[in-house]
Amino acid sequence: GTLCRTKPTDLVFIIDSSRSVRPHEFEKIKVFVSQVIEALDVGPNATRVGVINYASAVRSEFSLQSHQSKAGLLQAVRRIQPLSTGTMTGLAIQFAISRAFSAAEGGRAGLPNFRKVAIVVTDGRPQDGVQDVSARARAAGIEIFALGVGRVDMGTLRQMASEPLDEHVDYVESYSAIEKLTHKFQEAFCVVSDLCATGDHDCEQICLSTPGTYRCSCRDGFSLNSDGRTCTACNGGLGSALDLVFLIDGSKSVRPENFELVKKFINQIVDSLEVSDKQAQVGLVQYSSSVRQEFPLGQFRNKKDIKAAVKKMSYMEKGTMTGQALKYLVDSSFSAINGARPGVPKVGIVFTDGRSQDYISDAAKKAKDSGFRMFAVGVGNAVEDELREIASEPVAEHYFYTADFRTISKIGKKLQMMICVEEDPCECKSIVKFQTKVEELINSLQQ
Repeated sequence: GTLCRTKPTDLVFIIDSSRSVRPHEFEKIKVFVSQVIEALDVGPNATRVGVINYASAVRSEFSLQSHQSKAGLLQAVRRIQPLSTGTMTGLAIQFAISRAFSAAEGGRAGLPNFRKVAIVVTDGRPQDGVQDVSARARAAGIEIFALGVGRVDMGTLRQMASEPLDEHVDYVESYSAIEKLTHKFQEAFCVVSDLCATGDHDCEQICLSTPGTYRCSCRDGFSLNSDGRTCTACNGGLGSALDLVFLIDGSKSVRPENFELVKKFINQIVDSLEVSDKQAQVGLVQYSSSVRQEFPLGQFRNKKDIKAAVKKMSYMEKGTMTGQALKYLVDSSFSAINGARPGVPKVGIVFTDGRSQDYISDAAKKAKDSGFRMFAVGVGNAVEDELREIASEPVAEHYFYTADFRTISKIGKKLQMMICVEEDPCECKSIVKFQTKVEELINSLQQ
């Protein structure tokens, strides 16, 4: 569901990468941009995002029409590199007027009830004029936020920004503090601040509010459905069976400290299951240049033993043969010889942090054609097209991406809900008895 109700918005970041911005400081700008994007309702008919990178020259990193999904935007932001020359801020604003907000680049100037927003991030005094070009931008309907860092010229920020200035001009002492402004910009795009308090939400049971956003939750004994708003009675696996196999990327790009976070991600999901020979079974496969089964389905009959085995798993640290790993999942992991049970739902969770070095299409298709429910989780340099190819239908509900390993626990929480086995009310004996009794009473009344 939508996290933040917004008017349709075309948002363009104009980021300073002049030589005064050190490489590690430029990474902080990219984190800030990513965090603002994370809170937006992104889509072709909702918020579109573009990025202009400038120094002595101006470079369009991506246009408003380049990426229609949040995952695509976040990956594109990660790839931006600094220009490390002068500071032509006025030139960058002119580029925004003439190019970035144009219809050819995906701008939607003709739509009613619509915002055009530019966020300018700079740390110095521009080498050209900004006053006149900023006035032209504002006259063209572009709302400008001016964000200054360090020894920036405050007069320049005020010349650029829209009115009221106290809402459109911000300053932080260093790039390390720029994340403090994330919340301000997240809230700036929301129509209301507390959606739960105003009733402007569609949660079936519980609405949890934070300024400018909300998320739905459910009462104890219920699970949040994939639509993000309705709830279903769910027992987390009690009385029902599930065969779940993790397929984990152990390539060298993951790095040892992040591999430990991946282990915690696995155990976070294991914690939500009821493990036994008649309920949930868990298997684990690690892959890099080769494939290694860490343990098959059914080897461990309780959560404690599974989690202990996950913690002991050693890091392979080689290539990324995702196609080979998917083929192993199809041919071996869900076979009877490796503990899979006939007639039991099969779920595969594939985790990767980069582009596969081999072909994945055939194995990914075979997994889904075999009836396996496939989830794809990507981190860092994972390729969105590959994640979508692995994921089951509806694809948007079965693939996840985050730029940072430290945030994969959020994905873990979503997966906990989605792999929860739902109870079929039609199979409930008490309901069947009730229906039978009602039918008997109706028949007697008719007689």
